Amino acid sequence: MSPAALAAAFAPLLPDPDQAQEWAERELGDPSYQAAEPSIIDRAAQAVTRFLDDLLRIPNTDGWGPAALIVLAVLLVAAIVVGILIWGRPRRSVRAAPAARALFDDDDTRSAEQLRAEAEAAARRGAWDDAVVLRFRAVARGLSERGLVDPPPGATVRAFAREAARALPALAEGLETAATTFDDVRYLRRPGTAQSYRLILDLDDTAVRTRPTPMGTL
Repeated sequence: MSPAALAAAFAPLLPDPDQAQEWAERELGDPSYQAAEPSIIDRAAQAVTRFLDDLLRIPNTDGWGPAALIVLAVLLVAAIVVGILIWGRPRRSVRAAPAARALFDDDDTRSAEQLRAEAEAAARRGAWDDAVVLRFRAVARGLSERGLVDPPPGATVRAFAREAARALPALAEGLETAATTFDDVRYLRRPGTAQSYRLILDLDDTAVRTRPTPMGTL
């Protein structure tokens, strides 16, 4: 059959322009077509995506002159500086300081400065037993805070004195004498005196000023 004959055969089935528009509007009014269209949220998300893509896209700098590249570099540096000012620079994690250990079987975690202050207060009251014990504890805590000694819980005064003498050999004799004085007052109940307190006070002052030797064992 020729094309002309086919057109004549199907002519009654073809709509006129008005009918075609009506059929198209009816078809597009179907809910299934409306559901397939992007929603307002979809269109907003697409707009944001396009904006970010344009913002992060690296420009083609082939046709840029040196001045333009310098300006771009300055802007990048300024953006980094602003970011640091707003959010701060990255910091390494700071390791928390270990909790102070008990000293010589007592649950005493006071700092060296606290122990020194309380020893001085006891000395002013004439409580020499307390002053001697507290000041020797200040010596031990001070060396521990400096990382020169690390006596385990329950370490004896003598064990501490030996470890401290390895870190500060120049104080070995004074440490041994002070440890003996501490034991006499703390455990043997021998009375402390102003002289015994002065001995440990001098040892503490000297220990604060003394730096460990290179060969000292920490």
